[in-house]
Amino acid sequence: MYFPGFGLCLGLLFISVNAEFMHDDVEVKDFDENSDEIDVVEAESSSEINYKTPKPIGEVYFTETFDSGKLVGWVLSKAKKDDMDDEVSMYDGRWEIEELKENQVPGDRGLVLKSRAKHHALSAVLAKPFIFADKPLVVQYEVNFQDGIDCGGAYIKLLADTDDLILENFHDKTSYTIMFGPDKCGEDYKLHFIFRHRHPKTGVFEEKHAKPPNVHLKKFFTDRKTHLYTLVMNPDNTFEVLIDQIVVNKGNLLEDVVPPVNPPREIDDPNDKKPEEWDERLKIPDPAAVKPEDWDEDEPAQIEDSSAVKPNGWLDNETKFILNPDAEKPDDWNEDMDGEWEAPHIPNPACRIGCGEWKPPMIDNPKYKGVWRPPMINNPNYQGIWSPQKIPNPDYFEDDHPFLLTSFHALGLELWSMTSDIYFDNFIICSEKEVADRWAEDGWRFKVLVANANEPGVFKQLMAAAEEHSWLWLIFLVLAGLPVILITSFCWPRKVKKKYEDTEYKKKTICKPQTKGALEQEVKEGKAALEEPVDLEEENKESDGEILEKEESEPEQKSEEEEEGETLGEQEEGDQSNKSGLEDEMKEADESTGSGDGPIKSLRKRRVRKD
Repeated sequence: MYFPGFGLCLGLLFISVNAEFMHDDVEVKDFDENSDEIDVVEAESSSEINYKTPKPIGEVYFTETFDSGKLVGWVLSKAKKDDMDDEVSMYDGRWEIEELKENQVPGDRGLVLKSRAKHHALSAVLAKPFIFADKPLVVQYEVNFQDGIDCGGAYIKLLADTDDLILENFHDKTSYTIMFGPDKCGEDYKLHFIFRHRHPKTGVFEEKHAKPPNVHLKKFFTDRKTHLYTLVMNPDNTFEVLIDQIVVNKGNLLEDVVPPVNPPREIDDPNDKKPEEWDERLKIPDPAAVKPEDWDEDEPAQIEDSSAVKPNGWLDNETKFILNPDAEKPDDWNEDMDGEWEAPHIPNPACRIGCGEWKPPMIDNPKYKGVWRPPMINNPNYQGIWSPQKIPNPDYFEDDHPFLLTSFHALGLELWSMTSDIYFDNFIICSEKEVADRWAEDGWRFKVLVANANEPGVFKQLMAAAEEHSWLWLIFLVLAGLPVILITSFCWPRKVKKKYEDTEYKKKTICKPQTKGALEQEVKEGKAALEEPVDLEEENKESDGEILEKEESEPEQKSEEEEEGETLGEQEEGDQSNKSGLEDEMKEADESTGSGDGPIKSLRKRRVRKD
């Protein structure tokens, strides 16, 4: 009967030991609901990964891996920012090509922004200009905020293909077609997708901002992992923004940007003015209302409580504060410089109840009504809220294909950051999403494998989470104590009440074994009892008395047996077993004496009946 509990005890012990001493190299992955599962058969260490520089497959407009260790084709800006001092207007921020600080992939390098609180700008020309026509645009690159980010950006600009484009003069006012990438300052986390749309009538470019993503972006700035940013624009005016190949924003260029691409058909007439007699008042004071005669505007809002009584012990002549008698002038006090010294004030110890002039407390004045004002009524002359008349918009146009933007011919990074060591890698611009996916498979995916293999164990992650959220300690204590409680409850030795334990004890007490000498003594007493005359009525009374005493004692025995957990059926079975055992023992005792004395047998039978 103990084997199931013992097996359960061993099972719980095994589970608890494995949970506490789990190896730190356990791989833990968090997937979003819309994420595609990353198939990893086993975590590979960085030394086992066979990384090769990605090679583009298909038509591409621009690629860069930085694995050569040189900035080939990139041009550093020598321009200055306008309206700034010379000391801070220069684009003198430093760039380096380095491996990642953590989770390095052997042979993989990236472009790193190294300077803090400086302006950085560099750019590179595409293999050929991208012309918006009938092919999609796919832009993709990697970013890692290796030291987190306080304030700064990691976005890119696709520079417009204009005649005055000179990469050495690249600055913040250089014309661009698309701006895309992460940006953060304060607690505002952004993922920009901005395109500059040209007004077909005026020729003026206007920035159009895509709606914000519908996911929380903070983790992509703070987890110090390499993330993949992808922009897809289609000729049907739809777009998608992806992080780590998961769609975080999508929409239509005609509907999901601010301000809208197409202006309104009508605008307010700038020459229209509101007439002076125009009445916009919805409610007005009732001109027929009259102030009541009993309305007293001079009554104060509060008055002294006339029922208040000055407390006993109030000291009218004492002040609330007195000079500290124990204070002493400092030795270095100079009255010429510090002025006349005066002891500091302390609360007056005599003012336990109150000191100074006593005044009754103030209460609300029941007669106070305030300034009388006439009630408000609906304005019979109300004309509504005035608004200027609408006129046709002289600058109205309808562009059904905002995808047809200005072509671009270069990619640039023009950034300012309060945090250094921002890592960029694996730029690609193409027209096929499958080409960009294969590019990510050959580059970014290796960083994911290494990062997952070096992920801290479950125990370290739980401790880190508890340091950030202190309330998790309570949950950890409950979860840690639950196995101990279960093991203790199943495995701790305890006393088990045997069935019929009390019945067996009573049975042994009633049916005590009798020796031969005891039986002979009992026979002699029986003979002496037979020789004396016995009154039948007294015997019946005695027997009735014994029966009554037995009946009175039975409830006490039952209550004691009920407290011990025995049922009424078990009591009856115990009584029957006691009686049958007693009869058998008496018979055995008669046979053991070897005598056929009739009186003795009759005496025993009578005693049995009485019992």
